[in-house]
Amino acid sequence: MDYVSAIQTASLSLCGLAVILWMSIGTLSRTTEHEMLVQRTIAAMCLISAVLLFAQHHSGGYLWGSRNVARPFAVIAVIVALASMMNIKGKDVQGEANPHSIRRSRREEE
Repeated sequence: MDYVSAIQTASLSLCGLAVILWMSIGTLSRTTEHEMLVQRTIAAMCLISAVLLFAQHHSGGYLWGSRNVARPFAVIAVIVALASMMNIKGKDVQGEANPHSIRRSRREEE
């Protein structure tokens, strides 16, 4: 097994494992601590996979018969890593008011 083939196997394995964790995050995150651990694990796997995909492209490797597929997949892996860091249990991520609090504040003003 040569260098490029090992990079391809590692990157595809990490991507696949990250997708499986992403699909089962509801089951794995019964507590806030577990949820944060799973989110960070998915993000780390995606970022490592992105680095490996960029390395594969620059090493002249092919992914599914194309030399140009690795870079877009690496960018997608970075996007998934960023998305996996967002909290799914209702923690205020964006800092915006939700519709319920807006409605309550309007009622209080009237």
